[in-house]
Amino acid sequence: MTEPRYLAVKLLCKTFGSGSYSNIQLNSALGSCNMESRDKKLCSALYYGVIERKLTLDHIIRGLSSRPLEKLDDSVLNILRCGLFQILYMNGIPDNAAVNESVGLSRSMKKSSASGMINAVLRNFIRSGKKIKLPENKIERTSVKYSVAPEIAASLAADYGWEYAENLLESALGKPDISVRRNPLKCTEEEFLTFLNGISAVKSEILDCCYHLDCGDPAELDAFQSGFFHVQDLSSQLCCTALDPTDKDIVLDMCAAPGGKTFTMAEMMHGKGQLFAFDLHKKRVDLIRNGAERLGLANITANTGDASKFDPDLPEFTKILCDVPCSGIGVIGRKPEIKYKNISDFSGLPDIQYAIADNAVNYLAAGGELVYSTCTLRRAENDEVCGRLLTNHPELSECELGGILGEKFGCRASIFPMHFGSDGFFIAKFRKNM
Repeated sequence: MTEPRYLAVKLLCKTFGSGSYSNIQLNSALGSCNMESRDKKLCSALYYGVIERKLTLDHIIRGLSSRPLEKLDDSVLNILRCGLFQILYMNGIPDNAAVNESVGLSRSMKKSSASGMINAVLRNFIRSGKKIKLPENKIERTSVKYSVAPEIAASLAADYGWEYAENLLESALGKPDISVRRNPLKCTEEEFLTFLNGISAVKSEILDCCYHLDCGDPAELDAFQSGFFHVQDLSSQLCCTALDPTDKDIVLDMCAAPGGKTFTMAEMMHGKGQLFAFDLHKKRVDLIRNGAERLGLANITANTGDASKFDPDLPEFTKILCDVPCSGIGVIGRKPEIKYKNISDFSGLPDIQYAIADNAVNYLAAGGELVYSTCTLRRAENDEVCGRLLTNHPELSECELGGILGEKFGCRASIFPMHFGSDGFFIAKFRKNM
């Protein structure tokens, strides 16, 4: 049987070496290994935990190791990271056990020559009182404290100030909340809660049909398989309420996969009217179709399509959602790899985002409304794209988001965790003048 710490180190070496997505790596590995549920949880906790705290852990190792990180073998470095993570953040594992397991791991991975160094680094950290000496420079300090690339921390602070930047970065540490939307076309609240079989479900105070679940994988629940809910963060659900589609509307979801917002809007339309959902790749369109079938939503038409290119065969739409591809800075708690990217990696996104929004205007009927949204918090991808859209389309005007978003933000919302306890998100609304 595969040992959970051994698999975690192997996966970390692969992930950091290739830059591949953590959820894909882990799901593939756990699905093909012979490991008990408890061990899978430990492997997952170590794997995601080290990715999430990588820069913090590396800062500690630099202060305790006589060898530069760059000179350490990948396996040895990840053994050290896993050992420190257990000592610092996993209260259920005794310090001695974390050290001994790490030393043993070096031997089972044929790195016995490093066992003494691993033992010394980990025990010296424990003897120091587990204190982390943070840099004095604000950007470097924030980088180490929240394990985020310095330029991402600096970019957030430049756009919104340090209070907002640290709110997002701090909230991204630890296990993210699981939020779902109850399908009102399939079940009442009472039926939904009963079908959860005792799983804790806390209803949102600001949005009907939104609940926070305390469970493992929600897709494994009978209520999910029965179409009683789909998984969707509160901020994404708020994005749909900003567009406010009804069964009288003809709705277009420009970049729809995997379909969460499509499903919410279809439910808001009571399963009636017309909702067209597009994505560039067929496999992702299949996700929308399968989800719509599970939820019993017959008003969704899902097809492949390039959101940046005009299709003259499509009708005019009264409501359009442009949830464009983005850097994902708002959801780093769910995708921690994003924290270590270079800002230059995102340089081409605003042009792609504008091209999609610009094309969407071609489909919008006079008097119709368009919502532009991202799951990032970079003004270059949000406010600047919106400003460009207004400059080049005088027929557009901004309009209030409505509901709690309109009350709090007006026409554009940069949502931080401090606002609703949700993921970071951006939402702006426009109307095409008659």
